[in-house]
Amino acid sequence: MKRVNFSDVKITNGFWKQKQELVRSVTVNAVYDRFFETGRFDAFKCDKSNPIKPHIFWDSDVAKWIEGVAYLTKEKREPSLEKIVDDLVDEIEKNQCEDGYFNTFYITVEPENRFKFRDCHELYCLGHLIEAAVAYYEATGKDKLLRLMCKYADLVERAFKIEGSTGFSTPGHEEIELALVRLYECTSEKRYLELSKHFVDKKGSEADPLTAWSEYSYFQSHKPVREQETAEGHAVRAVYLYCAMADLALKYNDDTLKNACKKIFDNISKKRMYITGGIGSSNAGEAFTVDYDLPNLIAYTESCAALGLALFAHRMLLLENDSKYADVVERAIYNGFLSSISLDGKAFFYTNPLEILPYMLTRDTSVKEKNPLHIPNPQRQEVFDCSCCPPNIVRFIPSIANLMYTYDESTIYIHQFMESKASIKIGERVYEIEQKTAYPYDGKISISVKGGAIRVAVRIPYWCESYEGETKNGYAYFDINSTSTDISLDFEMKPRFVYSNPEVLANAGKCAVICGPLVYCMEGHDNEAHLRNIVLDTSSEMHSGYNDKLDSPTILIDAYTKEESNELYSFTKPKYKKIKATLIPYFTFANRGVNEMQVWHLYK
Repeated sequence: MKRVNFSDVKITNGFWKQKQELVRSVTVNAVYDRFFETGRFDAFKCDKSNPIKPHIFWDSDVAKWIEGVAYLTKEKREPSLEKIVDDLVDEIEKNQCEDGYFNTFYITVEPENRFKFRDCHELYCLGHLIEAAVAYYEATGKDKLLRLMCKYADLVERAFKIEGSTGFSTPGHEEIELALVRLYECTSEKRYLELSKHFVDKKGSEADPLTAWSEYSYFQSHKPVREQETAEGHAVRAVYLYCAMADLALKYNDDTLKNACKKIFDNISKKRMYITGGIGSSNAGEAFTVDYDLPNLIAYTESCAALGLALFAHRMLLLENDSKYADVVERAIYNGFLSSISLDGKAFFYTNPLEILPYMLTRDTSVKEKNPLHIPNPQRQEVFDCSCCPPNIVRFIPSIANLMYTYDESTIYIHQFMESKASIKIGERVYEIEQKTAYPYDGKISISVKGGAIRVAVRIPYWCESYEGETKNGYAYFDINSTSTDISLDFEMKPRFVYSNPEVLANAGKCAVICGPLVYCMEGHDNEAHLRNIVLDTSSEMHSGYNDKLDSPTILIDAYTKEESNELYSFTKPKYKKIKATLIPYFTFANRGVNEMQVWHLYK
């Protein structure tokens, strides 16, 4: 199986086209402005006299922004943004150490401590710089940053693999592993692929230094990766590692790595993933915890983790064509990831809770330790001290078409649905595929295939009840024999109630509502106060509406709510009145000020 690069797919209209234009016109500049104000760009000058000292992970923030610029540039050149990147590359070239080392923090703040502390993000930053270098080279043809990062990667190979002269053997925060695979694909230099394999093979096989506040599972180092069966530790680190494991399983035809990835994926999707595709339920370490521990009010669910899960799930499609992987991609990108950016493109969530009770933010005002339960922020911010999520959004949305197609010598697989045109070369033939659809708000999809005989496999989404044709592993197959064939599909998008495994304590006696790929939630703005008192009538017919301010559909459901009472406790059975509950797409919540929100609701 091979992936189709986003550069061979042009999203022409519709939902994701609007999101991409928002990133181009607003978000990329908004993130740049905040990063410039906070000193992240000036840090690349490596000026030791600058009173603003770089943080250990600032390089990665800027690198992801550069990668996003590259993807925007790939479609349409952006001279002003290119100049910013070119100036940054000049600073990297000017300040890179003679042996290839580059890290703004360790060059300017602690040069004596480079490669000594495992959890200080040096290799993580390099990984993102490598990804940025490859993307920028592929978009513009400019190879300076690529050459600089190859020089740095050569140093890492020498220090970590050949000499073993460093204070640790594997990265504390994974990222370089998958980046080295990408560097190999760009340069055809197999040493980089072998270095990635070196880091993955050593993970959990050697006792690297451990921070005082963590266990080895936090770094996914509790056992060799081929023996791991559950998702553990810091969620972003974990899914980046799993991405690399899947990449290497494909490159080396390694069944032991593939089987480990399959077990870990099943553990995530069946026991440790929110209905939104969010992962990493605990703020303690931004981590996975135990099976079915999925609290809603204090859900951490970092934006980067949902993005990473989508990347991991898509990689699994290259190893095993099963719709369960593409279904998780869809669940994550339309919900747990997409909620991370405001509708105006300027502000972001680091965490993405499934419930908001605003009063919880003020309940502990008499103690010095604020927010001991770690109630997530109910409003998006323009920048964070740890601002990894905003630039991840800048690079992910412009390249979202990476998730749409894969192919082998006989079949093209369509995993995601977006209005688009794709050009896919298989052997000597070029196939042109055009999708027409209003997805995710409408399930009608028209697919035109030109180029000659080929099989086309189309994913039937997990939520679709209406498809009556034959499927295999969740895909419907169509034989294309003529020079041009049209495939018409209509996945009925009707609201559906979803019920949770009873092991998820937070969801006991509750249901959620989805329509197509979108999870819906209630907000206080549209409903009577105290959402927890609202009981949905699951026997009633649900109706569609529209919210002009959010520019999105709504769902109206018959429901009941308790009549108000001033008594704290009472012997009188509560009285209920009938109301219409209004639900909005989860990704649109918190765009109208602070108010209550919940995904899981009482029902009868």
